Amino acid sequence: MIRFTGKIIKGLSRVVFSRSLAFLLMILLQLLVLVGGSIYLAGKFPYIYYAFSVAAGMVLIKIINADEPAEFKLTWAVIIIVLPVLGITLYFFNASNWGLVGLKHRVENELLVSRHLVRTSEGTKKALLDQPKVFQHFAYYMSEKCSFPTFHNTEVTYYPTGKEKLEALIEELKKAKKFIFIEYFIIGRGEIWDRVFEILKEKVQEGVEVKVMYDGLCSLLKLPYRYPKKLGEYGIEAKMFAPLIPFLSTAQNNRDHRKIVVIDGRVAFTGGVNLADEYANLKEVYGHWKDVGIKLEGRAVMAMTRLFIQNWNLYGKIEVDYEKYLDETNHIPHYEHNGFVIPSGDMPTDKLETGKMVYADLFTNATEYVHIMMPYFIIDREFFSTIRYASMRGVDVRLILPHIPDKKAAFSIARSFYPDLLEAGVRVYEYTPGFVHAKVMVSDDTVATVGSVNLDYRSFYHHFENGVYLYDTSVTGQIEEDFQKTMAQSMEVDINYYKSIPVLSRACGRVLRLFAPLM
Repeated sequence: MIRFTGKIIKGLSRVVFSRSLAFLLMILLQLLVLVGGSIYLAGKFPYIYYAFSVAAGMVLIKIINADEPAEFKLTWAVIIIVLPVLGITLYFFNASNWGLVGLKHRVENELLVSRHLVRTSEGTKKALLDQPKVFQHFAYYMSEKCSFPTFHNTEVTYYPTGKEKLEALIEELKKAKKFIFIEYFIIGRGEIWDRVFEILKEKVQEGVEVKVMYDGLCSLLKLPYRYPKKLGEYGIEAKMFAPLIPFLSTAQNNRDHRKIVVIDGRVAFTGGVNLADEYANLKEVYGHWKDVGIKLEGRAVMAMTRLFIQNWNLYGKIEVDYEKYLDETNHIPHYEHNGFVIPSGDMPTDKLETGKMVYADLFTNATEYVHIMMPYFIIDREFFSTIRYASMRGVDVRLILPHIPDKKAAFSIARSFYPDLLEAGVRVYEYTPGFVHAKVMVSDDTVATVGSVNLDYRSFYHHFENGVYLYDTSVTGQIEEDFQKTMAQSMEVDINYYKSIPVLSRACGRVLRLFAPLM
């Protein structure tokens, strides 16, 4: 009975603490105007509805002229034309985005303070001169326009499974001497978190500074709302990123989807793996869970440290001084060249769209192949054209998606792209053992990316994300080998397979694509 009641409370909380309730109220407003207007206003109702139509036209002009992807404009246009009262109200509810105003100001302040603290070294600049021009220009763009410097002499370790990444992380946590920074979209109680938690408590007792941050959605899905206070009782500084507040959900759309761990400024981890048992296949939720991660050692760790501090300082009163943790004298042994590494992060408050641009660069400059593993495929026409053009000019483009999805609506949308992908020559696979959560690309045996960025609107435009761009490193071959092994466990999709999908599912995918920018 208690468990049943808890489920009811959690379900109600998800409604109250999300946009669902506000959306429902807007629908009721639309019905009120239609029904109430026709009953009580009688002859005046046509004039009122005409006024709403004029207002809808003015809003549409504003939308058309906005600096947004075409798909965003089309979605809003359809909603406003079909349901003007609901559409106008909902649009301004999102466009006003009062929660994002303060967040944008805080992000700008953090960038202003920290942008100059991590730069491409003179030694790396000199090494870049021996590289192809196309990479030199990309490194310049990332450093000078996006403030993400390039590093060489960095050791990179690739983990083809979530279990391997988490086991390596636990071992490195045991070695911590100065500080531990942990930032995850999801922390879920279970065997993995219990092991990490015990190490963190021991390290605090040894005088190690420990900071833990996770996204506010965890308070609904995984952890109690006051869990940071519990961690604080053990000397662990903890906070939620964007704590959920009833009704005020516009900024809550901008979640912290990053996965970052920094230890002593010496080593850093990232990838798609969160701190929960399913990522190590200790618990089965959608069949076998395929994920990946990487570890960095060298000056590149500084960039990961800066990313963590930037987000840590956005919420709560406990702020961190960058220079205390970015002192290069704390850094690490010198490694052999081993290619170039560019850690980066996405901020939804700017127009740089860094994650999207990094991915686009792979397709634009590929000459032999681009191989991709992703959990979702919900992209705009602009990026879709980039992928198709790469394939049509002879690049071997292959995409592995889940066969067992975690979100059926997102899966239906991804499958709706199959006919166009296949027509362009893109080879599509579904990972039959279960769910692919990896966010990894590899190209031409030279370039690879590993991080938290999905091929969807949320990662491209809404979330705080992070990733690592790898050029000519020793792990590129390992990433391609992992892709080939994963592909061998997957089934290739053809047009007959697509036609075998139930008609209703295919139709839902097509319809939902219209609303994908808002999902």
